[in-house]
Amino acid sequence: MRGIAPFLAAIAMAVMPAGPGRAAPLSQSARPGTLTTRQWLPWRDRFVTLDGRVVDNANKNVSHSEGQGYGLLLAVLAEDREAFTRIWTFTRSELLLRDDGLAVWRWDPNSNPHVADINDASDGDVLIAYSLALAGSFWKVPAWSEMAREMATVIGEKLVRRVGDRTVLLPGVEGFGAEDRSDGPVVNLSYWIFEAMPVLAHLAPGTNWDELSADGRSLVEEARFGPSKLPADWISLRGAKPAPAIGFNAQFGYDAIRIPLYLLRAGITDKGLLAPFSRAWEQEDGAPAVIALADGRAIEALNDPGYRMVAAALRCALDHRPIPASLREPTLDLYYPSTLYLLALSAVAQRFPECL
Repeated sequence: MRGIAPFLAAIAMAVMPAGPGRAAPLSQSARPGTLTTRQWLPWRDRFVTLDGRVVDNANKNVSHSEGQGYGLLLAVLAEDREAFTRIWTFTRSELLLRDDGLAVWRWDPNSNPHVADINDASDGDVLIAYSLALAGSFWKVPAWSEMAREMATVIGEKLVRRVGDRTVLLPGVEGFGAEDRSDGPVVNLSYWIFEAMPVLAHLAPGTNWDELSADGRSLVEEARFGPSKLPADWISLRGAKPAPAIGFNAQFGYDAIRIPLYLLRAGITDKGLLAPFSRAWEQEDGAPAVIALADGRAIEALNDPGYRMVAAALRCALDHRPIPASLREPTLDLYYPSTLYLLALSAVAQRFPECL
């Protein structure tokens, strides 16, 4: 813990807003208080168990490191320390089982043992480390900040790789590298949580997080497939140009819908990056859709209010369109779109409050 006070001060500077007499923020990170109790409690009460497990109720009630990370982040945004502590306690005891300190990716209440695969998922690792850093600074808990620093260091060492002239984030320690797959390395652009990168840079300065963020944005521009010009969920970097990865559906799907959301949450509103998403969704009555990349055909409309909120946040950022009344207080039913709803809502509240 030696030297933790200067570290906490640096993280605090990274997450606090700029103001008179205060240095500009070092990141575009999330701001506590951008979710109200009224917005947060339905999600917490529906998807978080008493022991702090975040439940995916559309997927056999399993839990993932991603979900635990989302729960931690949303608890910070809602300033709910009790819920954060519950979610972190479960995460630490049930998912941080790997020797390297990263989180196992899946916990199944219906199997014994509950963890059958000890591989990690880098989006879950990043979300957990980032949320611990925010919480440690906001609530002044050095142990959380120290754990964030330890996780960020391992993420940088094990998951951030140089591939040709790019710095990339592997989706997991095992199974995605050039040594693992004939089309490897394979990446998932929805694992780039851009708002976290500047905070991770303070946590683990030995990794070039700025380069990782910049190369992620470049990949969003390069990985534009088919007539829709949208990225695939899973992308091979084996060849001279990015291509949809082998063994995965060549589609813009449930993963890739998060790419524009994460850009917006980081304050990145470059129309060149975001316009393809907006154009594709306008063609589907304003709702996101799973899109086949070969022909640009919509396979499945994503009409849940959570998905529609992502599209509405994008229209707000690009065209200053207000959030529709129907999306102000919708009923939240399924874990994943409900989570995207709160992430989009808090982004609008922080960055585009004129749309509310």
